[in-house]
Amino acid sequence: GFKATKEQIMEVLELVGIANRAHDKVKTFSHGMKQRVGIAQALIHQPELIILDEPTTGLDPQGMVEMRKLIRKLSEEKNITILLSSHILNEVEMLANRMVIINKGKVIVEGSVNELLSTEELKVTFEVDDIMKAKDILLKNGFSNNLESTFENTITLILSDTQVSGVNLILVNEGIAVSKVLPKRTLEEYFLNLT
Repeated sequence: GFKATKEQIMEVLELVGIANRAHDKVKTFSHGMKQRVGIAQALIHQPELIILDEPTTGLDPQGMVEMRKLIRKLSEEKNITILLSSHILNEVEMLANRMVIINKGKVIVEGSVNELLSTEELKVTFEVDDIMKAKDILLKNGFSNNLESTFENTITLILSDTQVSGVNLILVNEGIAVSKVLPKRTLEEYFLNLT
């Protein structure tokens, strides 16, 4: 069977960022370091593909950031394909080029993350100086079906990319001061709409 040399072991430990703990017992490691040991074990055979199942589960925020950096490094610098299973959808959005959404054991969509999200409508929040007047203007201009919510000095609408600047122009032309336009299109929204 395969027997790794000391040099190969040190190389993968260096790659996952734990070479300085090479001689320590694994039982003394944190959860995040144990995750890295698992990845190092997978790397020792120089694979073209690694499957990672929920790699950031149980990690603190710093550990999650470091794990994401490691995954990017393996993909971009070492040219390893990563098959990532995760319920943390913003993590998938940050890391993945392609995705598959599975619901109740069936594939319901697959493709490029960017392409799939670009087909989604945006949830756009406008911060305005007069919320009641802004709402009336938008209702008079045919945006009643787009209106999702109002809160204090913000109004949120569901819009396509091409509608955002038009809504902003209508508000400004009617004397509304728009201080912020905050578009939101996330994988989480997309996933919830599909499932």
